[in-house]
Amino acid sequence: MSRSIPLDTQQAVDRVIRLMAIPGISGCETAVSEAIIAELTDAGAAIAQFSYDDANTRTRLAGEVGNLIFHLPGKSDLPARLLTAHMDTVPICEGAQPARAGDQIVSTDPATGLGADDRAGCAAILTAALEALKLKGDHPPLVFGWLIQEEVGLQGARNLDVGKIGDVGLAFNFDGGTVDKLTVGATGGERMEIKITGRPSHAGVAPEQGISAIAIASLAIARLHNDGWHGRIEKPEGHGTSNVGVIQGGQATNVVTPEVNLRVEARSHDSAMRTRIVDEIRSAFQWAATQVTAADGSVGQIEFSSHLDYDSFRIDDDAPSVRMAAAAVEQLGRKPYTELAGGGLDANWLYKHGIPAVTLGCGQRNIHTANETLEIDDYLDACRVAIALACDTTSGV
Repeated sequence: MSRSIPLDTQQAVDRVIRLMAIPGISGCETAVSEAIIAELTDAGAAIAQFSYDDANTRTRLAGEVGNLIFHLPGKSDLPARLLTAHMDTVPICEGAQPARAGDQIVSTDPATGLGADDRAGCAAILTAALEALKLKGDHPPLVFGWLIQEEVGLQGARNLDVGKIGDVGLAFNFDGGTVDKLTVGATGGERMEIKITGRPSHAGVAPEQGISAIAIASLAIARLHNDGWHGRIEKPEGHGTSNVGVIQGGQATNVVTPEVNLRVEARSHDSAMRTRIVDEIRSAFQWAATQVTAADGSVGQIEFSSHLDYDSFRIDDDAPSVRMAAAAVEQLGRKPYTELAGGGLDANWLYKHGIPAVTLGCGQRNIHTANETLEIDDYLDACRVAIALACDTTSGV
């Protein structure tokens, strides 16, 4: 990196506290986006440099607003750079009252999370945008994306209008974790809905006339468990995980349960292996339906559906964005390392859109809980990394 840009640490801390105090669960990100726009326009950005896409019209959850995109023109001889973070928080963070407590920021309401996931990322790239504005074009062409609905299946990134981003040569996503960790890949996730239809009967008078949907579900889950296709999966053909996370059914103990609905997931860094896990889950439930019979020989029925939440991806460690991010982290005296994530990131869908983005953390701890904290030193270093990535005018690699 060719130059160091000073950081006003007090302003940076105040900024993230302001953003974390704004309510904005998935689908309700308008107020957050308006606060970001206000801070940048107050610093001299033109309103014409902002746009929203219409991702919220295509997401599973009807949202107030789309992804917020901010373009900042720069030196045309340098590749454009994209910096992203997601605006939404999980519901436990609604009503957070953030405040500094020593070396951390916490929510002073013990019943709420903090929302540092991912308002710290939003604040870090906002800080970088504000610093870039001061350079009056003496920086690479920049695109900033504050994305919606990450917490409900990466919906903002999935439905991103890539045309509003334009061509970018380098891409950096700021989300949870430590600053040193460069996430260069993540697992793929697929979710399934399974409806088991049996037949009701009086459990005390004529249980043999019924077909228990609960029994079918139990047999299927037991088979998956015994054959190594539930939980952590280690097979010669690949690795992954699966989980039967939700089971709903039954109303009374004296009725043979006629219907059970389940929600299930499968994950793997290998798309073919993820598909194999889904196939094994489908097969187990189809088999189990044939094993529970009524006195007349009737059996249960299975309705099985699945949808891809996000596909797996992997960026090479020597990719330009990864090398540039590593250099920015090293500049702070830290030791960067690369890692693959076991969960999905906005970067999964950015990669699918043709934008390979490395993900950096901002110092969030215990996310999605009432004990969430933000480590101030880590957050400030994330701001410094974001500034370096946005404002450096060398090749960066």
